[in-house]
Parts: sequence; C-alpha cells; structure tokens
Amino acid sequence: MNHLISRAAAPIALALAALLPVSAHAHRGWMLPSATVLSGNDPWVTVDAAISNDLFYFEHNAMKLDGLLAFAPDGSKATPENLATGKYRSTFDLKLAQKGTYKFAMVNDNLMASWKVGGENKRARGTAESLAKDIPANAEGLSVSRNQSRLEVFVTSGKPTDTVLKPTNQGLELAPITHPNDLFAGDTASFRFLLDGKPAADVEVTVIPGGVRHRDALGEIKVRTDADGKFSVKWPSAGFYWLSATHGAAQRPAPGAAPAGPAGTLDKPVRRASYSATLEVLPQ
Repeated sequence: MNHLISRAAAPIALALAALLPVSAHAHRGWMLPSATVLSGNDPWVTVDAAISNDLFYFEHNAMKLDGLLAFAPDGSKATPENLATGKYRSTFDLKLAQKGTYKFAMVNDNLMASWKVGGENKRARGTAESLAKDIPANAEGLSVSRNQSRLEVFVTSGKPTDTVLKPTNQGLELAPITHPNDLFAGDTASFRFLLDGKPAADVEVTVIPGGVRHRDALGEIKVRTDADGKFSVKWPSAGFYWLSATHGAAQRPAPGAAPAGPAGTLDKPVRRASYSATLEVLPQ
C-alpha cells in the first residue's frame, strides 16, 4: 500500500532514521533480549524493542513490530508470542524449542520520493509502481531514494549453530566470522559486511556499549571494513553493545527537503542501506 506523506508526517521519517548510526544524542532503534545464551530443557527469551536517545533505556518511542521476523536454528520461521506495544517499548516472547542459534530481525525496504508542485513540498512512500501513480506530471525537483534497513539479534540455546547466520543477499548484512553468541571481554571478534551478498568495502562500523545514560563519554569504537568487507572489534568489557553501519547516502533529508547529493529517479533511486545489531559480550 502506498501513502502520501505531509510535512507533518514525522513518525515515518523517525522510524527510518532510528536505525542510523548517529550522534550521542540522537534516536537509535534497538532490540534487547533478556539473555543471548541459554541452557536447560525449556528456555524462553523475552525481547524488548524501542527507539531511544540512551541505548537500552525506554524513554522515547516503542518500536513497531510489523516487520518482525524470527528464525529457528533449522532456518524455519518461528512464531513469537505475547506481542505487545506500549508507550515506550514493544515486547515479545519466544520459547526456544530447538537447540541452537535463533535470529530475530526487523527488515524494511521502501522507496521515498519528494517533489514540489506550485512551490509546495510533497512526499510519498511506496513501490515504484505506486509512486509512478502518485507523482504528477508537473512535479518539480523530483528526488527518489531507496531505503533498506535491517536490525538483528541472535540468541542461542545450548551449542551455537550457524544456519541462521547465512546471508539473504538483500541489502547490507552482517556475516559473522566469530559467532555472535561467542563473544568475550578482552577477546577480538571478526565479522564481515556484505551488500547484496558481495563484500562491502570501506564501510564505517560503529560499536557503542550500553549504559550511555550513566557516563559522560559515548565510548564508541569506530572501524572500517577492508576490501573483503571484514573488520574486527576487541571488546573492552562485558555487557551489551549496539553495532551499526550504513552504506550509501550519508544522511536522510528533513521532511520536505531534497536529498543531499544526486537526486535519484524511479528507475535509479539513490540507495541507502543500513544495519544494526545488539550483541552481548560475556565476561571471561
């Protein structure tokens, strides 16, 4: 379904911007599991999802669960239970019926267009086909962008497995070399970023430890992928971390404004792909 968007339609812009690697005081979207490594015969995990200024604190908006996907260790789709959305957070549960590694993902892929008619700013979101109907023949200053975002969390019951770590070859994805549920303080973990299944070279990766609310410095770690899309992170301490990266346009424009850089078209939109994940680093 396509939607015409007025200049007051901030929630859509916010939901897209929330997944970006941004400054210390900007909004970030994240999921936080109650645990990432579990044992026992009947384990459950609860996951919170929110958009906030301070990582892993509920103080801005709940994240909608419309795009939620869950995958069991054998690669089949799992069905989260007890989905609920409040003012500041959403939450859901999953019984880990299989042994191995699960993946939760929030995935978005859409086109955004902006133009002017008679000096008035117009915007629309949808598919190439729906936007072709929405955009009038007298549109001026047309700019079209494709925004792909992926937010992931990994949880393991028992021994880690790698079936759910296989890339879909759509957008910007993390291809772990070190298993994401095998991270320990003081160790160095290696990963790779792929764009449509191919190495994503020279992408800046930002890693921020949780607890931003209770310290003066952001404490971020910044690295860049090499020619093969690989990068490494040495974990300074145990805790939850937010990892993020973006490929493509540097930033989203304000509502009604033209995108920075070249203006895309319906046939060749300016593309922007972003990725973020919550990772838990365990003590030695």
